[in-house]
Amino acid sequence: MDWPTTAAEAIAVQEALRGQVDTTGPGPAPGKTRYVAGLDVAYDGDDLAAAIVVLDGQTLTEVDRSIVLGRTTFPYVPGLFAFREIPALLDALAKLTITPDLLVCDGQGLAHPRRFGLACHLGVLTGLPTIGVAKNAFVGTFSPPAAERGSCSDLALDGEVVGAVVRTQKAVKPVFVSVGHRVDLANAIAHTVQLSPKYRLPETTRAADRACRRAVAREE
Repeated sequence: MDWPTTAAEAIAVQEALRGQVDTTGPGPAPGKTRYVAGLDVAYDGDDLAAAIVVLDGQTLTEVDRSIVLGRTTFPYVPGLFAFREIPALLDALAKLTITPDLLVCDGQGLAHPRRFGLACHLGVLTGLPTIGVAKNAFVGTFSPPAAERGSCSDLALDGEVVGAVVRTQKAVKPVFVSVGHRVDLANAIAHTVQLSPKYRLPETTRAADRACRRAVAREE
């Protein structure tokens, strides 16, 4: 595909595609999804490693993985991060032997200035159910959720709910969940909690993070 090389071109792509995002889903059922994939990218300068690790949705054990080494050609621009990562992630998806039922991106979905973050973009391009689970808020305002595991509060932007602030472990810093494509927000939240039985981040994210960091450091 032709890939944008300037910020103006990239914003035009986001504006053109964002109307294709399905925010109602409902998506695969939390706790009953067969294959769930975590996606992450690590960098060493402009060199990158894109990793996708597929887990069994019930046992959370690894069943497949794909790693692609490459070099980003798009500059770092806030709000356009997807254009640095998606080409390598698409290559990694193509190398999987199992098609995931859900993609869990380490990044934003609707919680984005143009309501079209990485999770939305990747979901629209692949057609796969996708959610974004980010470590930090990129946009919006929120009140902290209650301390109990599973508690959540709205993440709002311009008077619209664009995501949720979710406590995956008791009294631990929350994560920021937003719809990517073909999954509603309630299911995105439920998937995030189910995929985080012991730690703050989902096991999908943890597995993909380890894989891409080791790969970019040439440890595997």
